[in-house]
Amino acid sequence: MTSPAGPPPTGGGSEQQRLKLLAVTACPTGIAHTYMAAEKLAQAAASRGIDMKVETQGSIGAENILDDNDVSHADGVIVAADKDVDLSRFVGKRVLTVGVAEGIHHPEQLIERVRSAPVHAAGATPAASASGGGKERSVAYKALMNGVSYMIPFVVVGGLLIAISLSLGGHTDPSGGLVIPKDSFWMDINNIGVIGFTLMVPILSGYIAYAIGDRPALVPGMIGGWIANTGDLYDSKAGAGFIGAIVTGFLAGYLVLWIKKVKVPKFVQPIMPIIVIPIVATTALGLFFIYVIGKPISWVFEHLTDWLSGMTGTSAILLGAILGLMIAFDMGGPVNKTAFLFGTGLIATGNQTVMGMCAAAIPVMPLGQGLATLIRKRLYSEQERETGLAALFMGCFGISEGAIPFAAARPAQVIPANMLGGAVAGAIAGVAGVEDAVPHGGPIVAVLGAVSGVPMFFVAVLIGTAVTALTTVTLADVSERRRKGAAPVPGLGVVGPLEPALVGVGSGAAAGGAAGAVVAQRMVASPSAPAAEAAPTGTPNVGGTGADKSATADADTKASATPTTEADGEVLSGYLTERTVKVALDAHDKEAAVREMAELLARTGKVADLDELVATALRREEQGTTGLGEEIAIPHAKTDAVTAPVVGFARSAEGVEWGSLDGTKARLIFMISVPEAAAGDEHLRILALLSRKLMDPGFRERLIAAPDEGAVLEVLSEVQ
Repeated sequence: MTSPAGPPPTGGGSEQQRLKLLAVTACPTGIAHTYMAAEKLAQAAASRGIDMKVETQGSIGAENILDDNDVSHADGVIVAADKDVDLSRFVGKRVLTVGVAEGIHHPEQLIERVRSAPVHAAGATPAASASGGGKERSVAYKALMNGVSYMIPFVVVGGLLIAISLSLGGHTDPSGGLVIPKDSFWMDINNIGVIGFTLMVPILSGYIAYAIGDRPALVPGMIGGWIANTGDLYDSKAGAGFIGAIVTGFLAGYLVLWIKKVKVPKFVQPIMPIIVIPIVATTALGLFFIYVIGKPISWVFEHLTDWLSGMTGTSAILLGAILGLMIAFDMGGPVNKTAFLFGTGLIATGNQTVMGMCAAAIPVMPLGQGLATLIRKRLYSEQERETGLAALFMGCFGISEGAIPFAAARPAQVIPANMLGGAVAGAIAGVAGVEDAVPHGGPIVAVLGAVSGVPMFFVAVLIGTAVTALTTVTLADVSERRRKGAAPVPGLGVVGPLEPALVGVGSGAAAGGAAGAVVAQRMVASPSAPAAEAAPTGTPNVGGTGADKSATADADTKASATPTTEADGEVLSGYLTERTVKVALDAHDKEAAVREMAELLARTGKVADLDELVATALRREEQGTTGLGEEIAIPHAKTDAVTAPVVGFARSAEGVEWGSLDGTKARLIFMISVPEAAAGDEHLRILALLSRKLMDPGFRERLIAAPDEGAVLEVLSEVQ
């Protein structure tokens, strides 16, 4: 490919005018930034007489898809994305990969740089931006979140099926144990749940590796995770659990990246990603874990068991606290299993008090983390809150793995909180002499009659759960304040720990764009971009607040004096009307602006609970700013505080500080709210169209200059 060296001329008939470029834009949520970057790139190309086709990979699916003919005639490809984009179709073309924020703020520079970008080869790591689109989150963080997001469904499905089978089909057996009759229906349900739990650890490892090394790392990551979880392979009674899976995931990912850098003959290159790399990486990682990592793990936990055996005559409080710490540390991992197996082994000797300590600590982690999502909802995403409910259920049946997603996402806050709560529960059970006759834990064993000292058993569990929950939210609060106090780059909000991980982050996507690009948090659930941002349904405030009633009354008066225009029912599919337009916003800060916008939406009569709408929108802001730059903000909420989709618009003369990517204050503010059960993706399509249109400076100028509500509606009716 020949590539002009000088600046692109603007005259007609030049070689530059015949330059053909392609682009792909995508952000994690696929709503606003995806389309803003596409529009900016298209505008920059048009101003230089360059032919450019832009594919958008948004929440409503890929649009304007690049076909084989487009690729064959292209002189270069710009990928402005903060999520994984398949680059295999661009082999042999110059490919420049940057964060989506770069596509919005520096489209002209990208057009210049793509002409000298490296040619993309099969299985190669794409060229990344030399100057990222903001402060970059570490690859390790994004990889870990990727693994967690894929692991969660396996934890939930496996844990709940096991819990259901135990509750409906299990019983205590005189010979010891909580058993389900063999060849029964409930044993089949239990076996299905066990499969889900068995796959949980390899999935975590595999998708951590995938996020670092792309597809070639998936197989070694998953097999490495399976090996880590299978202690028999390295003579350990307990596998390395989810902590071992995290280790193998990172080892596999970076090993694959290293292998990719090895120069091989051209005829070998096509089979590298599908045969050579997976086989070499899987074999090397597997043997390394079995012979190098596995043996020390086995030795450590054998000696740990011996140490515990020597403590049986010491203080029951101390022993209970130590066992509780171990049970809570890795939730089903080797430390947990060492304590559990120690307690189980003593049951046969007639000593049931040690198992009683373990049984009290086992449910504390999932119960505590589930409780934390209820008492401080703003700290958690909707997906985390849903996982928290499942964790509460699993905790009741003694399935400590229900807390693993929280520990993997926030290890610095969750693991210490779990250990503290587990230690408290174990110590209380120890001093009270609680006994457990079966090798299982949680309230289920007490309900089924396997526990002696039931009242104190529940006291231990409840106090341990409360300690875990309160410690978790306290540590999470402290961590959040530190992040907020670190003077973040404008536009980078605090992103929730289960933020959709950016698959394929090893490709060099700029994560500053990732944080800032969460412009519109998921308003519909999506497995690949873990679940939607939503608020729990509050008690409907049918009468509304005083401000609500006042705003509605004012609007009714105004509506009777102002004739309804034809555009009033047409703008943005009728979601935005003259009632929900305000040409002069009174608020001077974000929180006040959100409340004023919510009161604006309340004029329609579609807001059932004004306070809940405000709270939901502000929770969304805490997870990442909705300031798009270019003096635009689009706060939004998906909540049953509204009874139907509604959109509002207001202007601020001075601007409101919104933490936008480019540091500008928001003067043009749209607020969008839809009910939890809002069907379809029409509101997403409208938001995409609106985001595109707002990139037109002339459109923004007309919107700012519109003298009254009717004129604003006329301008917004251009959004088609």
